Amino acid sequence: MKLKILAIGKTDSSALSELISEYEKRLKRFVPLELEIIPDVKKSGKLSATEQMRKEAEALLNRVKPGDKIVLLDERGRQYSSLDFAKYLQQQMNSGIKQLVFVIGGPYGADQQLRQRAMDSWSLSKLTFSHQMVRLFAIEQIYRAMTILKNQPYHHR
Repeated sequence: MKLKILAIGKTDSSALSELISEYEKRLKRFVPLELEIIPDVKKSGKLSATEQMRKEAEALLNRVKPGDKIVLLDERGRQYSSLDFAKYLQQQMNSGIKQLVFVIGGPYGADQQLRQRAMDSWSLSKLTFSHQMVRLFAIEQIYRAMTILKNQPYHHR
């Protein structure tokens, strides 16, 4: 199974970008991974939040193949412990899915059409994080899950 992380807009912080790159490099030792950043919606300052979310959803969904399974990172999604998330990833790998796509929307969240296309949703916390920080937290948790599955010492139980 391949993993893909789709996110809207570049990361403004070089420190966050470096950390994301570090976990991306680490994760690629375990599983094929693609991190794709979709440019911000043009002229978003002139759009309502609803219209911006709709345009972001269209851009994200254009990068997903018909057989891909989408997991939307969303505040309304399921929360996991790290061990339970590792089990979830193992179930996905065992299911025969070719590509599992983690989708991170823009600053206003996810449009309804994106929610409808997603087969699962995952909430990192009840707290609210910037969509840029979510990238780091998500990739670190995916890496942590893979180290759990591979019995690596990264996660201390």
